[in-house]
Amino acid sequence: MIELKTPAEIDKMRTAGIFVGEVLTELAAHAAVGVNLLKLDQIAHDMIRARGAESCYIDYHPSFGASPFGKVLCTSVNDAVLHGLPHDYRLRDGDMVSLDFAASVDGWVSDSAITVIVGTPRPEDARLIDTTQRALAAGIAAAQPGGRLGDISAAIAAVATADGYSINTDFGGHGVGRTMHGDPHIPNNGRAGRGLRLEPGLTVAIEPWFLETTNKLVTDRDGWTLRSADGSRGAHAEHTVAITADGPLVLSARS
Repeated sequence: MIELKTPAEIDKMRTAGIFVGEVLTELAAHAAVGVNLLKLDQIAHDMIRARGAESCYIDYHPSFGASPFGKVLCTSVNDAVLHGLPHDYRLRDGDMVSLDFAASVDGWVSDSAITVIVGTPRPEDARLIDTTQRALAAGIAAAQPGGRLGDISAAIAAVATADGYSINTDFGGHGVGRTMHGDPHIPNNGRAGRGLRLEPGLTVAIEPWFLETTNKLVTDRDGWTLRSADGSRGAHAEHTVAITADGPLVLSARS
């Protein structure tokens, strides 16, 4: 069920978004050569505890997960692009890592993700990240009151296809509010002018992700981490956004 939020409730979600943005900013600063993925998860855990927030991930167990997630952060490295389960791995020069984080503050959730390059960047990785970030910006710009859900999907896809990337629609954006995942599902490809009408008070996570040379995924042995089927690298970007009468408002914007 889709619930439209009041302006006061959107303000509370913005409080959660500010916290999520602060955590991702801190994690990006710590993502350096030699840093263990478990250390990044611990940093996020410590920040949750200090804020009095709640993790959206640690007990999360949807149908596609092998078990409760058990960590508070998704860390997807190189050919992993989504749901990366933190494990004993030290980042290496040239690694590309997606950091996906969601938390609840006073009962309201924000969800956001960034992808960063550790150490020396590869041009093809920088290009993939740039495409993903521009696709996110295009999707947000298309989230206008009175528009349709397909406007967001089509705007994301237009950026990806123009840069030569194919699109997987199994996982994408989603509703967010009291819980991390809800209706509507927002695929990263679609037809403009189709789908749910965008009304003020709708809050969603817009979430483009692309793989370099495929759109096929395989699940890692950990039962969670989604990797490219051909070993190519992936990038992921996400923001929590509210539809308002004045246009889209990014609730998880980072300073």
